[in-house]
Amino acid sequence: MEIEIVLEQRMANIRRTHTAHFKANVILAGFARACSVAELCRRKNISESSYYCWRKRFILAGTSGLKREVFRQRTTRKPQSAVQLQNAELVDIETLFASTRKALNVFPNRLSEKEKLSVIELTRKSKASVRATLERIGIPRSSYYRWVRQWSDAGTLQNCVRAPDYCCVADRPDVKKVVFQVMHAPPSDFGFNRTTWKMDELQEAIEKSGVRVGKHSIRRIVKDAGYRWLKARKVLTSNDPEYRQKLSKIQKILGALKKDEGFFSIDEYGPFAVKQRQGKKLVPPGEQFTVPQFQKSKGALIMTAALELSTNQVTHFYSKKKNTEEMIKLLDLLRVQYSHLDRIFLSWDAASWHVSKKLIENIEHENTRRQNLGGPNVELAPLPAGAQFLNVIEAVFSGMSRAVIHNSNYATKDEAKTAIDRYFSERNEYFQRFPKRAGNKIWGKEPSVSGFSDSNNCKDPRYR
Repeated sequence: MEIEIVLEQRMANIRRTHTAHFKANVILAGFARACSVAELCRRKNISESSYYCWRKRFILAGTSGLKREVFRQRTTRKPQSAVQLQNAELVDIETLFASTRKALNVFPNRLSEKEKLSVIELTRKSKASVRATLERIGIPRSSYYRWVRQWSDAGTLQNCVRAPDYCCVADRPDVKKVVFQVMHAPPSDFGFNRTTWKMDELQEAIEKSGVRVGKHSIRRIVKDAGYRWLKARKVLTSNDPEYRQKLSKIQKILGALKKDEGFFSIDEYGPFAVKQRQGKKLVPPGEQFTVPQFQKSKGALIMTAALELSTNQVTHFYSKKKNTEEMIKLLDLLRVQYSHLDRIFLSWDAASWHVSKKLIENIEHENTRRQNLGGPNVELAPLPAGAQFLNVIEAVFSGMSRAVIHNSNYATKDEAKTAIDRYFSERNEYFQRFPKRAGNKIWGKEPSVSGFSDSNNCKDPRYR
């Protein structure tokens, strides 16, 4: 029984063919309308789609249109001996081409005129096809046919050979210089009513300057130099008239800092209320992360801290107010903690309690005492007014805030202090094991040569 079922399935899978006479009888029976088309197809064991296809062909071409066209692809196979002979000939051509290149080689990375002529001669003498011959010796067919056309038209291939000093347009220094000179000038200088360059107009302006260069080469020159499209953003600036002098002084101190000297970046964090804080966090689908707008504060914290740039160590304590007394307290703490140093520099912003007379008098008095008792001498290196963005410790505060303040909901003020103390303790321990100085951007290291040129790109592409 199972064998019969298998045979029936196999017979069903065999594609049936019908004669044109059978198809015509089916079409005529359909025209007679003795039964429905579905019933007729069921009786004749054919599909309805086949019936309608036959009917369409019968109406257009009669019985001849119902004949089945059989297309057979006739593939002529070469005898094995002929294939072997062709392979042997291709091997001989490859060997001959290699020996010819070795004898006539002028340029290491491209073919000379004599080498190209030898390629044409070898290909014409080869009994194999042009495609097989060129594939064997590694020559593109487009190049080969271009050489043949040039040889038949001009009788020479000199125009197909590049000069020994040939250089890609995008790598030529003179082209680069013109591209950047035009790009650094406003489009209005070249008669365009625009404030930014478009590629078409930039190419036209470069061509007016005496250099013909394509758009692809311009894009490559600009991209290789590190330029990219960026939207301008507002940045912090300082209105201090002595901005350059003060910044130069700080960089000079850092550039000559010795092992027995320390440079401290000082600032306060806070006051901030201890309550549920918002921030970024992973939230499962269907839930919404919310923080109440009005909350009862569990206390307020003010933290005074100093960051030593050479060792990347943070010294901090909690204050009730921001005033001169807290600064004097920090100075006493630093003098004790860094008593092994000969001199320490203090850098802070232009807050009133940072430049008070009482603080200056305390520093001068303690420096006089330390000459007899020993300990570090204190010197000031204040930041320019309104230049908080130069205070390196601000970056440390940002990292601490993201780590232990954002998304927090401490029950008490002491719990928040414990988290902050642990953060700075782990941070100091990490940089003791893996030393790295802080504030690399203000140590005076420039990414390019400090020389003026209208084609020089002084902006490192790695930084915004």
